[in-house]
Amino acid sequence: MNQKTGFIGGGNMASALVNGMLNNGIEPTSIYVADPDPAQQQALLALNSSINTCSDGAELLNVVDVLVLAVKPQIMQAVVEPLASQINSDTLIVSVAAGVPINKLTEWLGREMAIIRCMPNTPSLVGCGASGLYANALVSPTQKTGVETLFNTVGISAWLDSEAAIDQVIAVSGSGPAYFFYLMEIMQQAGTELGLPADLTQTLTIQTALGAAQLASQSEDNPATLRDKVTSKGGTTAAAIELMQQQGMDETIRAAMQAAVTRAAELADEI
Repeated sequence: MNQKTGFIGGGNMASALVNGMLNNGIEPTSIYVADPDPAQQQALLALNSSINTCSDGAELLNVVDVLVLAVKPQIMQAVVEPLASQINSDTLIVSVAAGVPINKLTEWLGREMAIIRCMPNTPSLVGCGASGLYANALVSPTQKTGVETLFNTVGISAWLDSEAAIDQVIAVSGSGPAYFFYLMEIMQQAGTELGLPADLTQTLTIQTALGAAQLASQSEDNPATLRDKVTSKGGTTAAAIELMQQQGMDETIRAAMQAAVTRAAELADEI
């Protein structure tokens, strides 16, 4: 992590990574962020005033060793192509954009370069992220270690054997937080309908989700075993779980995750 890291785009994911780097002792003067929004620049400088910020990505290209492309997939081409000729050939490119394959990035860059695709998720904002990483053949072991270290500052990361697995990661962890938020949303609504105050239902729901996740992460048991341990035969939990299964919750979740994979592939074709 002695490298100089630059970000094109200073939004939520870039801000999360910058904050993670700072919290892990990375020298702020080695961090560069380009974002045209002055308010976003100020928000980054509020993390540490020694971070290097600028409006134009071209200002940091000759300085950084790692260039993180943290812009929306829809504008990635418009951002990358004007900068391509100014990017040093030995710069490592890291993309956090869903649906933008390496072959497209290579096309827009105009040459073969070391590229890593990453699929992080929004819990990275609170240091609990889960990221899938895939590197092309030009990425060195040292570069892989550096990027793994970078994403581990905001949670955990895992290397993937194929770029196609990025879409599968999207279905599990990339889109996954929304699945849990949706369940929490429904539980809050149902709890209120059952007669509990809305603020109490929200507090209990969030704490229950947090506790369940922490228990699952710290236990040697898998989720199925943990579920069995809290599901007494003939009890209240058993009644709830049996109804969920009867109404096809298992199939719904599987179909929803497949829909996420399918849509990820469609997005790549649309670019």
